[in-house]
Amino acid sequence: MNSFVARLAVALAALSFVIPAQAQDFPKHPITMIVPFAAGGTSDVIARAVAEEMGKALGQPIVIENVAGAGGSTALARAARADADGYTIAIGNAGTSAATYTIYPKLPFTPDSFAPIAMVAKTFGIVALRKDFPAKNLQEFIAYAKSNPGKINLGHAGVGSSNFLICKSFVQAAGIDVTLVGYRGAAPALTDAIGGQIDGVCDAAASVSQAIDDKLVRGLVVGSTVRLATLPDLPTSAEAGLPEFEAQGWNGLFAPKGTPPAIIEKLNAAARTAVESEPVKKRFYDLSTVAPDASEHTPDVLGKLVTRDVEKYRKLLEEKK
Repeated sequence: MNSFVARLAVALAALSFVIPAQAQDFPKHPITMIVPFAAGGTSDVIARAVAEEMGKALGQPIVIENVAGAGGSTALARAARADADGYTIAIGNAGTSAATYTIYPKLPFTPDSFAPIAMVAKTFGIVALRKDFPAKNLQEFIAYAKSNPGKINLGHAGVGSSNFLICKSFVQAAGIDVTLVGYRGAAPALTDAIGGQIDGVCDAAASVSQAIDDKLVRGLVVGSTVRLATLPDLPTSAEAGLPEFEAQGWNGLFAPKGTPPAIIEKLNAAARTAVESEPVKKRFYDLSTVAPDASEHTPDVLGKLVTRDVEKYRKLLEEKK
């Protein structure tokens, strides 16, 4: 028995050196960051900006892989199955990483299937209309919608996406009946709104602000408590007469469950370096996106955010089904 205990102690001691060595050598080759939507949408734009600077900090490139479908759950299922070695990570948001568990109750993964790395961005939801839509402000839009129930089409990035949650929050706050049209990402939804195939979109400022600025679509309202610096003429929900509409979201990075804590720590440090870099700060400003405060950048904060939002959106989505 003593011999066995001695051998076990040696084995455990040897194991204690394995994980730090993995982290010390990590990464030895490029990392894949899975984005749950088509290229060009909010999550994709944020992911690319952060990935480029994270790659510099880690000394290896981070390659973006867009995996669209089922409101992001196709991508997260792939991420959950990946080896827990730090070489496959995913970017998620309140839709893909919280609301999805209510929308798709039989998913092959749970929140516990992922190890949180870091929150990397705070986003702000906007409702924008095709430029020739007859309503010129929010109150006119609500009146028009109530006079034409079910006839207005608002696009989003797919059921379960953060843009879908913006739509749900908006129509419930406004008390209107509109048709929500799902796409395989924010970019194709916006393209159809610009082309007049749908009446408008629910989107994050990160992907729709440039189209508003270029007058390709008309901004209706932002679900924020303050106006956005990049869209100073766009009223907040309170200013527009609908303070119940709140649409402030987030993007965070996740690894498969079981990824060694030392590797999570290294990825977290690289993410922090990325969001504090001047290129990302400038990109975020242009996108009307905000980086998290230093106190919000820990894995624990992101984990608690997911837990909170799973319950928050369960209540939202079960209401008025």
